[in-house]
Amino acid sequence: MADEKILIVMTSGPDTPRRCATPFFFATLAAAMEYEVTMFFTIDGTLLLKKGMAETVFPKAGGKPVSGFIQDALDAGVKFTACTASTELHDIKPEDLIDGIKMVGGAFMWQLAEDAKTTMTF
Repeated sequence: MADEKILIVMTSGPDTPRRCATPFFFATLAAAMEYEVTMFFTIDGTLLLKKGMAETVFPKAGGKPVSGFIQDALDAGVKFTACTASTELHDIKPEDLIDGIKMVGGAFMWQLAEDAKTTMTF
């Protein structure tokens, strides 16, 4: 399945913590199943990529922070891309982001979607 691509578009951010773990869980699962997985972060999703932010977001009180789900996905080989327009919207500079993030323009998302077998949005 390595040639089959999955795109996950992440728009949810810290203001909706209950929506923030599942996309990373699905991305990690798909990567474990040998899909090529890319996550595209836009709108408030880019806030989760800011250094230190995901450590403060808990989908369940007393549970694992979103940073743990992010690390699981990165460890599984999921590619993370951040929309430059969205980072500009939130005044986030590339050096403000966690390691391993590729900055891309919005048109790149359309290219990813065209190549993907499946696209999911959260």
